[in-house]
Amino acid sequence: MAKDSRRQNPAPDPGVYEGEMEVSARLRFVRVAPRKARLVADLIRGKRSEEALTLLTFTKKAAAKIVIKLLKSAVANAMQKKMDADRLFVKQITVDQGPTMKRFQPRALGRATTIRKRTSHINIVLDEG
Repeated sequence: MAKDSRRQNPAPDPGVYEGEMEVSARLRFVRVAPRKARLVADLIRGKRSEEALTLLTFTKKAAAKIVIKLLKSAVANAMQKKMDADRLFVKQITVDQGPTMKRFQPRALGRATTIRKRTSHINIVLDEG
């Protein structure tokens, strides 16, 4: 009776490579529109973590403060995994749309219009480079 070769040599997970060290941080349901948060995310994609932090500090956008906090959290996660803070860079940052809260504003002639308060899910992945 032949043994199944797939059990002995399982296929590697496509998201995990040998020797690769990534850390991530995720912020969900943050009350900022995804379109506005993506403007800030595009600024730091591919940059070193210290450079990204400096860039965000001087960015005059509300989403910048949120992304600063998330970036610091990802760096702290890297420190817990004994990674070198000087070699970290932003490998990936995504801003996805979360649920939209709907509010109503009264208008003329008894009508009402919908105010859409959008939320975002922000994911950041740091890697050593």
